[in-house]
Amino acid sequence: MRPYIIINAAMSADGKLSTRERRQVRISGSDDFARVDRMRAESDAILVGIGTVHADDPSLTVKSPELRSARRREGRPENPIRIVLDSHAETPLSADILVKGEGERIIVVAEDADLRKIRALGEHAMIISCGKGRVDLPCLLQKLSESGIERLMIEGGGTVIWSFLSEGLFDELNTYIGSCVIGGAMAPTLADGEGFIDESQFPRLLLQEVQRIDDGLLIRWKRKMEE
Repeated sequence: MRPYIIINAAMSADGKLSTRERRQVRISGSDDFARVDRMRAESDAILVGIGTVHADDPSLTVKSPELRSARRREGRPENPIRIVLDSHAETPLSADILVKGEGERIIVVAEDADLRKIRALGEHAMIISCGKGRVDLPCLLQKLSESGIERLMIEGGGTVIWSFLSEGLFDELNTYIGSCVIGGAMAPTLADGEGFIDESQFPRLLLQEVQRIDDGLLIRWKRKMEE
């Protein structure tokens, strides 16, 4: 049992999420930002990895006052639960995700993470431990589902997205392709990680929609289930 999982990412025309220095760049425009904000407002929780926290310091809050009001009218908090995959408990205590906006935060750590760091983070967020050395995703997703999270949005970065893709733990993949080229063999891509060895391991996708937004394209896929 796990939540319904939507992976969302913006990448350059050559498939890069940011520069080789992991510096955040503006890939999409205002219309796509509004789309992502609506997705956040429709989600029960949003998840990123510790690399994204270090590189971009996102707050992951719902920006639109109208969308926040709509969530309150539905009896929900203004912001979805914000989750950081952080195996070694390295989230800075000053990170925006911990200090900006109302709502619940969860830091997910490995069972052997430093206890002093866990205790410090526990002053700002709920701590969930899953797996040794690195976070065990199926274990985490079961716990999230048991806590009532039904719709989970994954916002990156490339290593986290790879982890979900490689384990087949997703239902939709939304990719916004912007009108720029970043380049660089070391620049992060949509699915950083070890990579698959042969075609039999590839997750297969079903095309749902192609839409022009700003100066780029939004491509929506669903995971093709094995027959």
